[in-house]
Amino acid sequence: MKKDLPIIPKILIYAFLIFFCLLCVIPIITVVSISFSSDLSIAKEGYGILPKGFTLDAYKYVFKDAQAIIRSYGVTILVTVVGLVAGLILNAMIAYVLAKKDYAYRKPMTVFLIIPMVLNGGLVPTYIWMTRYLHLKNTIWVMILPMLIVPWFIILLRTFFSQIPTSLMEAATVDGAGEMTIFVKIVLPLAKPALATVGMFITLNYWNEWFQPLMYIDNRELYNLQYRLYILMRDVQEMLKNSAISGMGISVADMPTESMRMAMCVIAAGPMLVVFPFFQKYFVKGLTVGGVKG
Repeated sequence: MKKDLPIIPKILIYAFLIFFCLLCVIPIITVVSISFSSDLSIAKEGYGILPKGFTLDAYKYVFKDAQAIIRSYGVTILVTVVGLVAGLILNAMIAYVLAKKDYAYRKPMTVFLIIPMVLNGGLVPTYIWMTRYLHLKNTIWVMILPMLIVPWFIILLRTFFSQIPTSLMEAATVDGAGEMTIFVKIVLPLAKPALATVGMFITLNYWNEWFQPLMYIDNRELYNLQYRLYILMRDVQEMLKNSAISGMGISVADMPTESMRMAMCVIAAGPMLVVFPFFQKYFVKGLTVGGVKG
């Protein structure tokens, strides 16, 4: 018969969990609070959980060109959705093949996947390949294709697929099912935790990406959200720098840099905070099972 923990150890465990949750939640609340605070109040009183000198100036400045921000949101959502769907399908299909013990080229293909995790061609060859040979510059595909297949995701999924009993697949084969039928109707439904975990990582990769637009996108219509916010912050810092040099005297009140920086964090990270709970129940199981060598 299972015995309950004594009351004092139970209280200590709950107290520790509450303390740990506060450590995770308070920084998020602080960021939101600072985004609604005035820079003068932040400079005088520092950061706090509650807004100081409540103002919407930071958000007004960020959304000064609301159409551009909304367009960048659309580009980011499109890239994330296409990358998520295509990335999950391709990574899962490769992982399924490598998980089959009777696949003749299993070991060479695994080594072939591990090499890019350690070595890469470098920035200049990659840029030449993307622009001169694939002609992806100033196209939306340059933000999707480079991150479509990730070796670590394949290895995680392959390890999870290896845990699925082979007897299920053999029984389906006897009943006349082909490889695609087995993969879609048996393997994928049983691999929801691993797929959700990899899907979360893929979503974060695409949503937070800003380096690909920096390298390959000149068309402002194709700027994603992260790169748009990066340019906005860079322009503000450049304006303040030029103001200090020329003696124009732009004040903190005129340019809410600190609160605007936090407002950008809220705008950029907000949707991910909403999406994460849908993946959470699969997240730990997908990492632990998929992370064990099969």
